[in-house]
Amino acid sequence: MFKTKLSESRAWGELNTSKFMDRHIGAIAALILISLLSSLSGTPFDHTISNGWEAFVWGLADPVISLNCLVGIVAIGLLSSVFVRGAAIAGCFLFATVLGIVIHIFQLNFPGTEIAIAISTIVFGTMLMMPNQLNFLVLALVGISAGLFQGYANAESIVGAGMIPVLAYILGITLTLFAVAMSAKEIGVGMGMGEINRILPWKISLAGFALCAIGIVFLSNSLI
Repeated sequence: MFKTKLSESRAWGELNTSKFMDRHIGAIAALILISLLSSLSGTPFDHTISNGWEAFVWGLADPVISLNCLVGIVAIGLLSSVFVRGAAIAGCFLFATVLGIVIHIFQLNFPGTEIAIAISTIVFGTMLMMPNQLNFLVLALVGISAGLFQGYANAESIVGAGMIPVLAYILGITLTLFAVAMSAKEIGVGMGMGEINRILPWKISLAGFALCAIGIVFLSNSLI
């Protein structure tokens, strides 16, 4: 009797976990679709911000409408799931992104921003194809570098704005980065990236290959 109830409890828990992960996957897929549609429809990436509300809304949207930035955030979340304290890696990426925004606001020059973002996407894709060979420190450093350049690129529209719009923009972009990175981390945990015996290598490799392809396309466009 007790074993039956325990078995039912475990089955119910696994079902809830599966549904929870499916929701994360659906949310990430929806964001990627929005990003693709934004690129195809010519959504204006260069925009000006005049007030706090516009700044907050664009802060929420900027990481999503740029596919190259979005896949980098998703990659960070997936890769961070390999480590027990992987949330720290996502935190470093988020902090570096905000720092990149601040650097751009103070008009310090970061040359080759688009090229650096594309290269980091390729690096993330390569890492995803070798999840069992990841190093915590290396991933954290790559994440910090990618975050700095992504924040710098996203802050183009906020340069010259007042203090309130800047703070609202940072709040918006922080919420989006946190939500996407943590959702991707939950997906990675659900796929078993942190446990070698449970890992689904073909799915991880496929995701890594897709990231490399996206990074190569953006790198080619940046060099033309």
